[in-house]
Amino acid sequence: MGGNIRIDPWSSSQSTDYQRIIDQFGLESINSDNLPNPSMLHRRKIVFAHRDLDVIMRAKSKGNSFGVLTGLMPSGRMHLGHKMVIDQVRWFQELGADVTIAVADLEAHATRGLSLEKCRKNALDEYISNYAAMGLDPEKTKIYFQSNRPIVQRIGFTLGKKTNLSEMEAIYGFNGETNLAHIQAPLVQVGDIVHPMLDEYGGLRPIVVPVGIDQDPHIRLTRGLTSKSNWFNLKYGKNGGINISLSVQDENSSLMGINSDGKLNRGVRENLFSEISTNLSSIGFSDLIKNPKHGTLGIPSATVADYDDVKSVLLKLERKMGGLGLLQPASTYHKFAVGMTGDKMSSSKPNTTIFLTDDFKAIEKKIKSAFSGGKNTIEEHRLHGGNPDIDVAYQYLMYFFEEEDEALRELNEGYRSGKILAGEMKQICIDRATEWMQEHQELKQQNSHLVGNYLS
Repeated sequence: MGGNIRIDPWSSSQSTDYQRIIDQFGLESINSDNLPNPSMLHRRKIVFAHRDLDVIMRAKSKGNSFGVLTGLMPSGRMHLGHKMVIDQVRWFQELGADVTIAVADLEAHATRGLSLEKCRKNALDEYISNYAAMGLDPEKTKIYFQSNRPIVQRIGFTLGKKTNLSEMEAIYGFNGETNLAHIQAPLVQVGDIVHPMLDEYGGLRPIVVPVGIDQDPHIRLTRGLTSKSNWFNLKYGKNGGINISLSVQDENSSLMGINSDGKLNRGVRENLFSEISTNLSSIGFSDLIKNPKHGTLGIPSATVADYDDVKSVLLKLERKMGGLGLLQPASTYHKFAVGMTGDKMSSSKPNTTIFLTDDFKAIEKKIKSAFSGGKNTIEEHRLHGGNPDIDVAYQYLMYFFEEEDEALRELNEGYRSGKILAGEMKQICIDRATEWMQEHQELKQQNSHLVGNYLS
């Protein structure tokens, strides 16, 4: 089977051994039966794994607020791969999430050499006009430009103190040749991901980031840094309950009751513990086992269902004391849609994907010349059938254009049995794709007046 899989956000070749990825990186599989109103991407296991999606679902079931964050690179054109992300964002929004979208204009300026003005124009014309057509609610969607939110860089630098080059090398495979802008870019992304939790951008609430599996390094980095920045650590007890321990750091040691000589200041520590107790009693916990000297506090009656509330109370206290008070972001992961040529989709390779500005002729031409899972001759195909798993036309119906699961199943079986020919599958895909595109273009025109409403 070979060694470990490396996941790289910037590589054009990626592993598609999704079960190994789940096992190696500690992801959890998604079961669409457990989701409210699962989308076709969930039902077809295209969105296949997650970190902490249950935290988001618990917030929804309790009627608490939660958010979803995504980003766009304003250097290329929007294509079907990007549509897949926005479909997921809209699904979360329909569940009640507020939406934040980062326009990575600083990154595009640094890595692609585009002026900020060009980035702005591109974001509006190529992306945001399409979001309006895809039904994102402008009332609950905030789109911002990195260059207009200095807090994003500031928080990236603040959290950057919690990591080092060795860790960045381990996560991203950086080495001595890597330029510093490349190393800095992930920290700006960390700022993008966590800043919607700040009080001025919606307040403390869980945030979920839907991504392709190639972006998981950014999620791992962000989850690690937010966790290291927390002042209060939570763990489930061996015999039940939840245990809290203090995380003494350079910036909070005196508030945690540690003097400059490293000795315990009992008075400060006792006051801190009484404040923690008062805060916990506000959510119904008074039976606490306190050990101020060791900096631990147990809540024996707390259960798994109480974890989010306890965490929230402690993060709010941390903020009151001057800390950041950040939750780890949740994330969901989708499989890659195959490119038209059988490779990865890419904005810089027009033949690998359908752009949302393509006309019907271009769509037809791309699908007709797409990689096929059919046999060499009609006789052979009728006899042995085709392989829908590698057939681009079928894959595009599955990922993008065929909403009905039953209709998709019939196409799959018809192709495998040889009843449906490769050319016929392509024609079905062309018909569906042009139908979808026509409707999309009409919606884009109808909703063009909304574009300015998304900008924050």
